[in-house]
Amino acid sequence: MTAATPSSFVAACVQMRSGVDPRANIDAAVAMIREAAAAGATYVQTPEMSNAVNRSREGLFAMLAPEERDPMLAAFRALARELGITIHAGSLAILRPDGKVANRAFVIDPAGEIVARYDKLHLFDVDLPNGESWRESNTYTGGQSAVAVDLPGLRLGLSICYDIRFPYLYRALAEAGAQMLSAPACFTKQTGEAHWVVLQRARAIETGSFMASAAQAGHHEDGRDTFGHSIIVDPWGRVLAEAGDAPGVILARIDPALVADARGRIPTLQHTRPVTVQVAGARSEKVA
Repeated sequence: MTAATPSSFVAACVQMRSGVDPRANIDAAVAMIREAAAAGATYVQTPEMSNAVNRSREGLFAMLAPEERDPMLAAFRALARELGITIHAGSLAILRPDGKVANRAFVIDPAGEIVARYDKLHLFDVDLPNGESWRESNTYTGGQSAVAVDLPGLRLGLSICYDIRFPYLYRALAEAGAQMLSAPACFTKQTGEAHWVVLQRARAIETGSFMASAAQAGHHEDGRDTFGHSIIVDPWGRVLAEAGDAPGVILARIDPALVADARGRIPTLQHTRPVTVQVAGARSEKVA
């Protein structure tokens, strides 16, 4: 795949507070995508689990559909075609042919065609200090490969939420020519307060890439609290736009020339070396 000819454009992140009703979530997302396009955005990203944030496995399965029948995906395809923009559905819960569930991102071109799909690689199976426990692997099946896609203007690397904690993924995407990276999320409030912004900036700085990540925000119908703070970061690590903790839209101009500039100043992608780890020192012996 040949990288697109660089040209600047306006990107938007739509911050949502998705609930358990897919129709209400569609209406909210469509309204904010229209707002972003009216403000000049030609690339609009929504957060992880745009179509439903529902911790109830039974409730989630009751609304699931395969991608050819998912109503939000259909609405986004029609809207991209109507507005002549690229819509990046940060992720939707999608029923797979084998009856399992994918946490899947879609990139839809201005003709309304799906040009890329990405299933979340790293599943969030954690126990947090405040007692929150999450086992995404009980419901979702992880993806098998990283994905980059050419947009009008630059190459975009796809990821979702918990992926942000695995730097090798973003390094691989950048080495494959990605100039903008994304990690749309449904980040917990606790971990978001501690790590969200620094992780976004770190991935941008490490790779000399733009980072654009739409997020879920606030107290949801299923009882969870998400951090929000959708963010767009430039290749030097500067925050160009950041939301608060309420639904809304942020915008920033993306100039791919800044990627070349940052990577020229600090060419870490050219300095990669294979590493072998040597462990020095003797192991302590257990004393009886």
